[in-house]
Amino acid sequence: MKNLFDDNKGKKRGQGFNILSSDSTDGHGGYGAGVLNLNNMSPVFIDVEEGEAFVDMGALHARSSVEKGIKFLKEKDQVPNGKPYWLVWVTVEHKAEGAYYAGVAACEMTVDREIRRGYKSLPEHVNNMDKSLKGRIIVEQMDAKSKGVLAAFLEEKNADLWKRSSDELKEGLQG
Repeated sequence: MKNLFDDNKGKKRGQGFNILSSDSTDGHGGYGAGVLNLNNMSPVFIDVEEGEAFVDMGALHARSSVEKGIKFLKEKDQVPNGKPYWLVWVTVEHKAEGAYYAGVAACEMTVDREIRRGYKSLPEHVNNMDKSLKGRIIVEQMDAKSKGVLAAFLEEKNADLWKRSSDELKEGLQG
């Protein structure tokens, strides 16, 4: 599993789940046909209170450091003291000029470590992951501070990708 923002190239990470990396749409129709290729996607968390962004590849399987040990509920009001996070699915694609941030889709999440409960909408997370893979930009629901944190993070991680990204993304992340 590849982290688009990995600065530790070559280090082996143990994962208990494999994602198919070969092209499953080559026409054979056999094993893996229709499977999503997540090699170009990274989950970026925004810690709203701390104003920090970080990548946690465990989020691809709902096993990120934020999610571990938390039972997620479907109703936000059942976690009134939850710490707010944004989980942002970031997909990189290639065009003639080079790679760029193609899909960026944010999902709300809250976590209350004290009671080991949290809120997230699993359908929203799955749908936004799919929309990111399809090159959609979904950031309008984010607060201005978090948008700024995400924009700075993406630009700092790879200024060239940021430069080649759409105006829609850049304008969407302006506070």
